[in-house]
Amino acid sequence: MKAAYFEKYGPAVEVLKVGERETPKPGPGEVRVRLHASGVNPSDVKKRAGSQSAGIEQGYVIPHSDGAGTIDAIGEGVAKTRVGERVWIYQAQYQRRFGTAAEYVTLPAVRAVRLPENVDFSTGACLGIPAMTAHRCVFADGDVHGQTVLVTGAGGRVGYYAVQWAKSAGAHVIGTAGRDETLRHARNAGADIVLNYRTDDVAQRVLELTGGVGVERVIDVEFGANLATTLKLIRTSGVIATYSSTQAREPVLPFYPLMFKDITVHFVLVYTMPETAKQQAAEDITRFLQTEKLKHRVAERHPLTNIARAHEAIEQGEALGCVVIEIP
Repeated sequence: MKAAYFEKYGPAVEVLKVGERETPKPGPGEVRVRLHASGVNPSDVKKRAGSQSAGIEQGYVIPHSDGAGTIDAIGEGVAKTRVGERVWIYQAQYQRRFGTAAEYVTLPAVRAVRLPENVDFSTGACLGIPAMTAHRCVFADGDVHGQTVLVTGAGGRVGYYAVQWAKSAGAHVIGTAGRDETLRHARNAGADIVLNYRTDDVAQRVLELTGGVGVERVIDVEFGANLATTLKLIRTSGVIATYSSTQAREPVLPFYPLMFKDITVHFVLVYTMPETAKQQAAEDITRFLQTEKLKHRVAERHPLTNIARAHEAIEQGEALGCVVIEIP
């Protein structure tokens, strides 16, 4: 099969190769998927760059966790009826060397979720990390119906879905973004109020909008950098659900301000969130896909041979939405 792979860490154009690799066979409890699309996420480029381990000590690595395609073979213990099923897949390259940047991938059957006929494969490749992360951030700590939820980075890959999940559950959503285009995307996702964090005093504006009481929940893309502001605008017993802290990789926690406000901080990672949460997210995503209640953004499409450019688009923050490798 054709696949993209790397054998050492480094810049995309230097280490990513495309060539023939052995076509995998499904083991017990696994399915093999003939891939049509592979999603590129920040965690994928971090693994390739070496800031996160990808397992190259054991051999070459085929990157990417998210993708979509059709099941063409099954392992022992998997229902034969699954052959031919269109699926979106997630967590393909977690604690495994071989991900979705290839014509075929094998993985546990539970990680291959039926893709409704009305959804194309490129959209399916955008669901795993972004939509599931957003789902967990919104729903991990109880019902948000009637609450005010602040989504930082509301025009980003996760934030765009977080706004939609929160609105679908009956929350009032305030989103933040930093430029005209991302502000527009946040509004398109359904945010009730959108603030420009570069020009607005976010804490002051949120308190004005909430009558001085603050928000019940914050979905945060930059935990460390935003924490001082978050503490000003979150109400007592509020929840911070965060999935990234790129600017402040080792943030200092202000223990007493957090304790005196009885704040819950929930760290979210798709790979390690409870299996029940993964299944609930997958079920809700599928249901919303069937009824076309979720909006999606495929920002860039690249052939497998152009995978280095796809990685660079993620690293440089150029793409508003999912970056997809399409595999005919």
